Amino acid sequence: MLRISIILGLWSLIAGTAYAAQAETPSPTGKSPILKVLPHFLDQQGRAALSPSLFERDAYQAELRRNPERCSALRYDILLSPRPSASGSGPLKLKMELRLGNGSTQILERDWQPKRFRRTWTSLTLEGDAFAQAREVSAWRASLWDGNRLLAEQTSFLW
Repeated sequence: MLRISIILGLWSLIAGTAYAAQAETPSPTGKSPILKVLPHFLDQQGRAALSPSLFERDAYQAELRRNPERCSALRYDILLSPRPSASGSGPLKLKMELRLGNGSTQILERDWQPKRFRRTWTSLTLEGDAFAQAREVSAWRASLWDGNRLLAEQTSFLW
């Protein structure tokens, strides 16, 4: 009987901990509208890959990282879910903050109009003189804003 009460006590402790962790999620659904952030170097022709194969894309990205003189830009492809909880029906602001190797910060922004029932990819690109001066990004943070209200964010490991 004592063994059963110990097992039940441990089980209720584990279940209570899992419930408390679930209750602390910031979003009502528990899912962030920012699903994925993929950084890609672009070559002089604006290509991130030479073919549609994911394996080939990764191999080409490794080649561009080894040969930075062949890069012309850095593009962040961001996968966003359908309409997050926002007050209005207007566009939201997608912001990409980049910490550069020289200690400065670069901010990329764009308006994003969510689709009602489907996920969408959008991109933000660091190019031209800003890319030439930056060359190395040590950390990034993608965030989605409704006016002054932060709806979601996703950061790199070093942010």
